Amino acid sequence: MLNSDQTEIDLPPTHSESESVFSDCGGGRAGSTEDAGGVGLCTQSRIAEPGEAVKKDLQHLSREERRRRRRATAKYRTAHATRERIRVEAFNMAFAELRKLLPTLPPDKKLSKIEILRLAICYISYLNHVLDV
Repeated sequence: MLNSDQTEIDLPPTHSESESVFSDCGGGRAGSTEDAGGVGLCTQSRIAEPGEAVKKDLQHLSREERRRRRRATAKYRTAHATRERIRVEAFNMAFAELRKLLPTLPPDKKLSKIEILRLAICYISYLNHVLDV
């Protein structure tokens, strides 16, 4: 604990940096890789996950800023592009099915999406008129 007149710089170091990172190794050589030619790393050490530091860094940001940063990742962009591609393909398939139901001359005439919608409106109106007569 620090006194009011004592700063962190005045405190003597109690252990090295490598010991502080691997402080849960039990203090001895058990569980370390030092005797196997390693640098003394504990096999059960608590090394922070790469995402943990990012999560702590993002906690002070606003909700909107966190959303922007998440959406800027390559993983998110790839997933979003895949979802969008699937959505557009389903949309185009629905237009193709609707197109097959509409009578046109010639039957294989290529229509734009707006032309398909307008023709569908006219055809539904025509069918309603036929049923009313």
